[in-house]
Amino acid sequence: MRRIVLFAFLILVVSTAQSQQAGKGEEFTVAFYNVENLFDTIDDPSVKDDDFTPTSEKQWTRERYQTKLKHISRVLTSMNGYPPIIGLAETENRQVLVDLLQTRHFSGMYYSMIHHDSPDERGIDVALLYRPDKFSYLRRQFIPIHFPFDDQTKVRDILYVKGVAQGGDTLHVYVNHWKSRYGGRKETRKYRIHSAGILKEHTDSILHRDPAANIIVIGDFNDEPVNTSLQKTLQARPPENIKKGELYNMLYPKDQEGKGTYNYKYEWFMLDNFIVSAGLIKDGRGYTIQPGDVKIFDAPWVLYENPKAGMKVPNRTYGGPNYFGGYSDHLAIYGVFHRSGK
Repeated sequence: MRRIVLFAFLILVVSTAQSQQAGKGEEFTVAFYNVENLFDTIDDPSVKDDDFTPTSEKQWTRERYQTKLKHISRVLTSMNGYPPIIGLAETENRQVLVDLLQTRHFSGMYYSMIHHDSPDERGIDVALLYRPDKFSYLRRQFIPIHFPFDDQTKVRDILYVKGVAQGGDTLHVYVNHWKSRYGGRKETRKYRIHSAGILKEHTDSILHRDPAANIIVIGDFNDEPVNTSLQKTLQARPPENIKKGELYNMLYPKDQEGKGTYNYKYEWFMLDNFIVSAGLIKDGRGYTIQPGDVKIFDAPWVLYENPKAGMKVPNRTYGGPNYFGGYSDHLAIYGVFHRSGK
């Protein structure tokens, strides 16, 4: 009799735990990080990576490279656990991704990677890491960016990945790193507007077939939510008055609060953005996300107190030739999607 009672009690405990877990629902995290020049130490004559060798002015040694890998992996594995999808910018090649995943922070966790060498003259690329146990890869495309007004400037391709998240939701993910503002914000805006137009054509082709499609656009756009490239060309709107077939910038509210992911001359800029289609906000089927679910990763240990400005700014790896030994000049961003447990 006592065995029967004990058995019944164990069933009750397990059932209660399962019920509580179901009530919490499922989470699916998508992260992005511009890792600030994740180069190996080997000179590649096909790209301009001379600054990142042991004999360069920066003195990019094996020890410094290993420190950089540890720092980046610590950030990536601290955003709501181990994100099933991680977009990256400023990675030199496939080997640095292999080295990154071999750091102790990724120990025991398996990730696959999607990468190819872009035409960028510095050799920096975008990439995507994903957990096969949480995301089933279907296909990919590297979307080239050519400028009809400038055939000499080479930039990173846009990476498009289609797959199925745990739970059955099909996701369309874009990883971006648009042309920088180097040379002047106004002087370079046409490059970013052109990139936005190419991305818009691609997302429209999906949304025209299925207005409820789940699209996630992440990256370092070198523009802010209110700039022409994002707000007018890509038409990534503030997350309000949601309509099917539209895109919404989930970091727009934080940008309006004066927050950002990049600090220049002691002013914050929201250069890294997290954009989703309407179906991921209000559709009610599968995973959804709200503006409060998208965060800037600003843990104290990725920042340092700048005494001149009296404020905390990203703890970067280099400032010119000066080695600071930090993490990145950008802050990472991540969004936590929720599936109802009801």
